[in-house]
Amino acid sequence: MKVGVPREIKTHEYRVGLTPGAVREYVAAGHSVVVETNAGAGIGATDDSYRKAGAVILNSAREVFASSQMIVKVKEPQASEWSQLREDQILFTYLHLAPDPDQAKGLLDAGCAAIAYETVTDANGGLPLLAPMSEVAGRLAIEAAGAALRRHAGGRGLLIGGVPGVQPARIVVIGGGVVGTHAARMAVGLGAEVTILDRSIGRLRELDELFEGRVRTRFSTIDTVEEEAFAADVVIGAVLVPGASAPKLISRSMLSSMRKGSVIVDVAIDQGGCFETSHPTTHADPTYEVGGVIHYCVANMPGAVPLTSSQALNNATLPFGLALANKGFSAVLENPHLRAGLNAYRGRLTCEPVARSLDMPFSPIERAAA
Repeated sequence: MKVGVPREIKTHEYRVGLTPGAVREYVAAGHSVVVETNAGAGIGATDDSYRKAGAVILNSAREVFASSQMIVKVKEPQASEWSQLREDQILFTYLHLAPDPDQAKGLLDAGCAAIAYETVTDANGGLPLLAPMSEVAGRLAIEAAGAALRRHAGGRGLLIGGVPGVQPARIVVIGGGVVGTHAARMAVGLGAEVTILDRSIGRLRELDELFEGRVRTRFSTIDTVEEEAFAADVVIGAVLVPGASAPKLISRSMLSSMRKGSVIVDVAIDQGGCFETSHPTTHADPTYEVGGVIHYCVANMPGAVPLTSSQALNNATLPFGLALANKGFSAVLENPHLRAGLNAYRGRLTCEPVARSLDMPFSPIERAAA
């Protein structure tokens, strides 16, 4: 199979779909790889490093899209990219379609087989291709919160860990999954006072054992979310409903009861955000203020550390990408985990949570492939 890697064009997105090491694996498996010139510049990978790995360098994204059977990316295709996709292609990348009807329409019009990293599953019911970026985003969330808390940035002027004799920041993490766990790990390491909210008693037990009493765990209800948010210096939104839009857990009206200069970091912004006042921002302009509360809602947080992120992402995606390259679309039909990742095919939405979030018809893969 011919696999194509275009350069990422989303604002301040420096990751790359395939590292030179991953390209070498594809080539060793008998596939050909074409890479847009400078696609790896954000991670310090030169065109020569890709050539040495066995790739052919092309001068434009248009050439990559036109000549490839499978496109491997990082972020969701932008309008100029989805217009270049076609029915006989596989697209393998993050999609986050639930809050993005324009992209969904673009992929349906293209008719390609669009497989989303964020809904591919594993034998344990996990999301193995989302996990590495969730780990990165969770850790970055605390760094972002620390910067936003500084007075010149509009925050309370509070140091997350405090100093001896001074109260540290109070950080509330809504959601005890991968993002929330890694955010809590970073916050605890800095000396913050941390509370994790989740609706799974089992997960709360696991977190209690994991952190050995260094974090408070509370069952998430309307009351506890309000109580904790109103007393917090930082609220991390780490809620995930696979494939679907994130629930809105903090309303606009609640901001008036939060501390002035407090910070909310909405890591769920890729799925529409879990705060009513959230809207996507970029690394170039990451924050804004509503009701005296600083909002950090960067939609591609791991793009800030592209070397770490690209390597972690490629480690996870490589086995699935090779399966697709080896068998083509048959791999989706044969592998239930890749099948879970299929969001669109031949002009139909094949992921039920996405279809439900977009209020569009859902077609099981059996029907879409018929």
